[in-house]
Amino acid sequence: MSKARLEAFSDGVFAILITILVLEFHVPEYHQGHLAMALIHQWPEFLAYSVSYFYVGTLWLFHHDYFASLKVIDRKLNLINLLSMFSITLLDYPMSLVATALAERNAADIRVAFMIYSAVAFFISAVYILMYRYLYNHQDMMDEKHFVFDKSIKLDPIRSVTLYGLAIITSIWSNWVGGFLLLAGITFHFIAYLHLSRNRRQDAAVEE
Repeated sequence: MSKARLEAFSDGVFAILITILVLEFHVPEYHQGHLAMALIHQWPEFLAYSVSYFYVGTLWLFHHDYFASLKVIDRKLNLINLLSMFSITLLDYPMSLVATALAERNAADIRVAFMIYSAVAFFISAVYILMYRYLYNHQDMMDEKHFVFDKSIKLDPIRSVTLYGLAIITSIWSNWVGGFLLLAGITFHFIAYLHLSRNRRQDAAVEE
């Protein structure tokens, strides 16, 4: 498979996932004249969607810059990318769980929902460890106009996995701490993307 076909397939997966996320919105049941209050009660859905959209958007940006740095792909990297797409498409389910659990305000259900979301995020970052390590060990696949991974960038997915792992564990005792670490992991994923993007721009400037 050519790099262009892989990127087109992956972009399609991201587009479909974003569409599925927004389809979780439904017009709430309400009495005439009380629509505003019914919408306010949907805040868990808006919150879960906003966080998930930001997360998926970050993953897409990251995926774009990652493969833009390659001049060729091979079968193994293609398989790793398929695994990555599989892990990312799982996000819709925990998003729905979190929205439902927050709406019902049951602490035990919120704990389980946070743990499942963190577990999926853990899986996503674990696959990115494979992607980073594979390319780090096959730098001949890199486009010479772009950067070569350094050790600090290579460790970013490990840091994400650590945050999500801590989120799973701490959720057992505290939903607040578990939720905070989950959000911290998603935020760090965006920071990791900035690391990747900044190094690409810096390297391109040096080449010019």
